[in-house]
Amino acid sequence: MADLLGQVHSAAGDYLASLAARPVQDRDALALLAELGGPLPEKGSEPGEVIERLLRVGAAAGTASSGPRFFHFVTGGVTPAALAADWAAALFDQNAFSKISSPFAHEVETVALRWLRELFGLPESWGGALVGSATFANFTSLGCATHWWGFQLGVDTAEDGLAELPRMPVLSSGYVHASARKALQMLGHGRNSVTVCARDGVGRVDLGVMRHHLNRLKGAPSVIIANAGEVNAGDFDPIGELAELAAEFGAWLHVDGAFGLFAALSPRTAHLVEGIGRADSIAADAHKWLNVPYESGFALVRDQARLGSAFGMPGAAYLPGPGDPASGYALYGPESSRRARSLPIWATLAAYGKQGHREMVERHLDLAQHLAARVDAAPELERLADVPLSIVCFRAAPAGVADLDDFNRRLGAALLEDGRVYAGTTLYDGRIALRPAIVNWRTTEADIDLFVDVVRELSQKVSHEVGTRAS
Repeated sequence: MADLLGQVHSAAGDYLASLAARPVQDRDALALLAELGGPLPEKGSEPGEVIERLLRVGAAAGTASSGPRFFHFVTGGVTPAALAADWAAALFDQNAFSKISSPFAHEVETVALRWLRELFGLPESWGGALVGSATFANFTSLGCATHWWGFQLGVDTAEDGLAELPRMPVLSSGYVHASARKALQMLGHGRNSVTVCARDGVGRVDLGVMRHHLNRLKGAPSVIIANAGEVNAGDFDPIGELAELAAEFGAWLHVDGAFGLFAALSPRTAHLVEGIGRADSIAADAHKWLNVPYESGFALVRDQARLGSAFGMPGAAYLPGPGDPASGYALYGPESSRRARSLPIWATLAAYGKQGHREMVERHLDLAQHLAARVDAAPELERLADVPLSIVCFRAAPAGVADLDDFNRRLGAALLEDGRVYAGTTLYDGRIALRPAIVNWRTTEADIDLFVDVVRELSQKVSHEVGTRAS
């Protein structure tokens, strides 16, 4: 086994060193994926050969999403301390089910959750759960909201489900993410249970419309989803004003802060999440702006007991149940058998502290402004939105192009095919656009400049292709 781990260690040095300059995706190398297929081996192969093949194919054909030029989706990198701790998590192979299954994993998770609360300035009284993603963090938070809502109507939804209840009212702006809709879908409310209160095509919240819907509920309990960091341009719902509405109407306020929650780390952007401490629940990703490996998310809730009420397991003779001193975090979230995903979170916070992560966020804010300035200076590029955080939404708009949506679809496809940098397209206010997100600790100004240069180069290429076809 030591020899096999040595192979991985040896390959890691070369791979990590390559991230600064390698393409994000080498399309030619994808042909190597065939080496991993074929029928299931009857007897298997020598383990050293198997690991060598996996490392060789992965290093060539894998997407360098932990590198500095991956701007697609909102994908963080992996800090050195987080990567080493993630290897340790695999090495120790702890089941973080409970104190009895791993006192070590339980204690690290307890500290990691406390440090996350401190990182975002939340009171010590808040509880939390480490989960696999922001989708599961939304699921966990909205699961607590569901149990609270049922309790207001005299039903324990954990015991008896939703069958005898009306549809749970859920209100949000047009920024509500598919992740929150998926969470509602999995909880049995339906992905279309959200009443969208938007005042424009971008999705900005209409507080008057939301108030109208809340008045129509005549005091019935409801859930408001506030969005901290919309994925197309990084915009924010006015969390403080939504908190006022929630307090006035007795609603549960959930904040989807998958990456935008990290605005709290900088005095330059903390105003964007003003009022966050008045929420009932918050969902966020660690594998985005905290820069720990996939899969890592967290849910934070004002009342820890609600996690136990919503996610406590039914009794089993061999398992510790609620109230048992040997129980643990499996009773505070959707997963029972759980990897020790707290280790990378603990390690990156211990190694770099609040100051290091604040400096990283502020460096990304600067890089986003640099990208916006480069876009503004390019005559054939058009920025479509302000840049409050770390996403720059823009499109190519060369003179003489009649169908800019088709042009930018082609440009987005060309970017992904080219592979030197990575950013996909989105639909913003009815227009096809690029929306590169900067959340990787490795990204430098040189990477941003290369991104703009590649976009402009490929824009010229697409212009030529479109012109050739037209002629």
